[in-house]
Amino acid sequence: MSVERSSIAYRAFLFDMDGTLLNSVAATERIWTRWAIRHGLDVAKFLPTIHGVRAVDTVARQNLPGVDAQAEAAQLTVEEIEDVEGVVEVPGALAFLKSLPPTQWAIVTSAPMALALRRMEAAGIPRPEVMVTAEDVSAGKPNPDCYLLAAQRLQVAPEECLVFEDAEAGIKAGEAAGMDVMVVTATHTHPVVTLHGQIADYRGLSIAVDDGLIRLSSHH
Repeated sequence: MSVERSSIAYRAFLFDMDGTLLNSVAATERIWTRWAIRHGLDVAKFLPTIHGVRAVDTVARQNLPGVDAQAEAAQLTVEEIEDVEGVVEVPGALAFLKSLPPTQWAIVTSAPMALALRRMEAAGIPRPEVMVTAEDVSAGKPNPDCYLLAAQRLQVAPEECLVFEDAEAGIKAGEAAGMDVMVVTATHTHPVVTLHGQIADYRGLSIAVDDGLIRLSSHH
C-alpha cells in the first residue's frame, strides 16, 4: 500500500463505483461476453476495453453496421440490472464510507443510475447525497466532466478533491479534472503501474477530519 500522498488534506473524496467501491467484474463480463459473441467480436480483446466507460460509448466504439448504440446499451443495462450475482463490496469499502462526513463524498460512475443503485444495494454500499451517473454528462470518462460536476455539486474546487479509481478511463478523467487520484487495485489481476498512490482495498485505511479537511492515513 502506498498512501504517501496522505499528508495532503482534501475537502471531498470522489469514488468511481465498479471496481472501486464494489466488484461487479463477474456479472459485467458474463453479460458483455454474450453480447460480444453475438456480434462476432474477439472476446479476449474486447473485454478489457469495457471497464470504466459508459456502455453506449463501448457499443459505439465497435462501429457495428446497423447497430443503434443507445438501444443496445439500454438492453445491456437491463441485463446487468437483472444479474447482480457475485456483486460484492471491495473489502472495507462500506466501513470506510461510513467514516466519511456525509456531505464530503460522492459516487461518480459510468453506469446509469438504475444500474448503479441496484449494484450498490447488492453490495451494501450506501447512496451518497451526490451521485453523478451516465445520464448526467454528454461525454463520459475519460472526459473529466463527470468529476467536475461532482465537485460543483459538492461545492468544492476540483483541486480539493481526491478521486478513487480503478480503470484507465477513470484515472484519466480524474487527472484531466485536475484532481489527485488514488488507484484501487482490488479487482486487478496484474500489478498496476502508476505514478499515483495506490491501495489494494480500504482495510487499514482511516481518516482524520480537521476544519472540514479530510486526511487519509493507513495503519497496517
